Amino acid sequence: MGTMQYSHAIDLDRDFDEVVAATRQALAGEGFGVLTEIDVQATMKAKLDVDREPYVILGACNPALAHKALSAEAELGVLLPCNVVVYRVDGRTRVSSVAASEMLGMVGNPALEPIAAEVSDRLARVLAAIETA
Repeated sequence: MGTMQYSHAIDLDRDFDEVVAATRQALAGEGFGVLTEIDVQATMKAKLDVDREPYVILGACNPALAHKALSAEAELGVLLPCNVVVYRVDGRTRVSSVAASEMLGMVGNPALEPIAAEVSDRLARVLAAIETA
């Protein structure tokens, strides 16, 4: 049995801060607000004195879809919000989003399938919008 696909990513030859801004805009365009932002680079420097490439975790939430999902499966909060990461790797900027259908599929609740499909479609459009921004 292979490893579960838990993310979808694109690699861009663009400035990190520009891609973070494009990611925020694309998320907003699909109804996602950014509830949390973790600057991993700054945190690792402050807490461990470790230098690393820029890495930001954006905790994105579409309130209507989150409400539907939590109504179908109260425990689902452990998998929310949907994380989207932007980081530098091999001289490029990568944007990676959670693979919602695969992650929510592991819950085993059929009521979540259409919600997961919609989240997946929206996140795919987010990545496409960032590529063309």
